[in-house]
Amino acid sequence: MKKRLLGLTLACGMAAMSLAGCGGSSSGDTTTAADTGTTAAPAEAGSTEGTTAAAEQAAPAEGDTVLKWAVWDVSSTVYYQPLIDAFQAANPGVKIEMVDLGSADYQTVLATELTGSGSDFDIATIKDVPGYTTLVNKGVLEALDDYIAKDGVDLSQYGGITDQVTVDGKLYELPFRSDFWVMFYNKDVFDNAGVDYPTNDMTFEQYDALARSVTNDTPGQEVYGAHYHTWRSAVQLFGILDGKNSIVDGNYEFLKPYYEMILAQQEDGVCQDYATLKTSSLHYSGAFAQGNVAMMNMGSWFIPTLIEKIKTGEYGSEVANWGLVKYPHAEGVEPGSTLATITCLSIPTSAPHKDLAWEFVKFVCGSEGAEVVAQTGTIPAITNDAVIEAISGMEGFPGDDASAEALRTANTYLEMPVHAKSSEIETILNEGHDNIMTEGSTIDEGIAEMTDGVQAILAN
Repeated sequence: MKKRLLGLTLACGMAAMSLAGCGGSSSGDTTTAADTGTTAAPAEAGSTEGTTAAAEQAAPAEGDTVLKWAVWDVSSTVYYQPLIDAFQAANPGVKIEMVDLGSADYQTVLATELTGSGSDFDIATIKDVPGYTTLVNKGVLEALDDYIAKDGVDLSQYGGITDQVTVDGKLYELPFRSDFWVMFYNKDVFDNAGVDYPTNDMTFEQYDALARSVTNDTPGQEVYGAHYHTWRSAVQLFGILDGKNSIVDGNYEFLKPYYEMILAQQEDGVCQDYATLKTSSLHYSGAFAQGNVAMMNMGSWFIPTLIEKIKTGEYGSEVANWGLVKYPHAEGVEPGSTLATITCLSIPTSAPHKDLAWEFVKFVCGSEGAEVVAQTGTIPAITNDAVIEAISGMEGFPGDDASAEALRTANTYLEMPVHAKSSEIETILNEGHDNIMTEGSTIDEGIAEMTDGVQAILAN
């Protein structure tokens, strides 16, 4: 794809993304694109924004084929229009019309539309895994396997994600953006301690030792070697990086080493106390911005937010000298293995123009679409060389090679896999995590609570 087709500049993309403020992850806590810093204030479901957004788009010429694309937050999502511009430039005679269903209840509204008799969407954006599962179960999404086979689409470029959203041997969506977890760190903290920076290949033992080596528990001069936000994902997802364990299988003994490590860090002042963080509602961005946190595991959605807040001066010099490395890993696990949330495209079974819709899905979710998405400062589902160069070349991104390399993932696992009872499982896991981290339960008791609770759900 020619560079002239890439639409928005990085500066415009960054400015728009920063409107959303700091991102959050479901990480098993129900992430939405609005949470991850993609968009500004979400439109409420049932608003007239969809009608207005569609009306403001260029009217199709006589003879054009119009594909209707179900989306949310048209006015504040930076990558929609560049994707459309690039696709339409390469496909004369085809026009994409966005229909904004609002953000707050997007998946519910979409399900209602697609199960109704009058739906004429050609492409549907899928916001989350539970929503995807619902639509597949309702039979309103077209299986993409025949299209994929016909065009020889290489699914390996998605890092294993597509295997995790396959239902009964069929694939009903392809990802086009992915927010994955990395390790942010403050270079000044390491420089002041005379300690080498973290690397892109750290075992958990090395990570723990490094965090301890820069910790200072002197009252009034505290430096925390690590920071963990209060989401259960900040701890529990460490345990599924080996690809052998699942967060939905009802057996959670594999989480024990990670709870042991982090509770020991909490006891020794290496990280802030979980109960205090919960009570104070301290956001992870605020914790990192204070400049006394050495390392923080967090999603890639924090990258544009961090860059923008440093640029505007909202964050001071204490945090301006930052970097990225890949997630730490257990012995024998490939460096760069990480967790992700995804945003995908599907074709409804009722789509009037399925073949053309597939051409759009294939473009947006392929390497050309990935480059367009990356040019807006957003992480696409495919991270090839062009994508890495686009993201790492943004003004304000750390200039060291290790930070750019941190964007190259190996095995990528969904934070919450496709499962019919994911919401119920989520509730049990959140309760167990809270009990362990507040020390209301021992680690063994908390793991037993999660195991018994989830197994009871799975048995029904």
